[in-house]
Amino acid sequence: MELNIMENLRAFISSSRRVFVIAKKPDWKEFEVMAKVTGIGILIIALIGYAIFLFFAFVPVV
Repeated sequence: MELNIMENLRAFISSSRRVFVIAKKPDWKEFEVMAKVTGIGILIIALIGYAIFLFFAFVPVV
């Protein structure tokens, strides 16, 4: 049982190490684009939530 856990842990560490080797730190331009896209997504979701709130605030529930 414990051997299986150790094998799984070694496999996880090995795959995690591979991801960290391949990954790179984004440059400033890439970071700026990701931040803008994320901000726009948050705004869209907030506007949808606010529209739903207004709809239920002014439409009487039957």
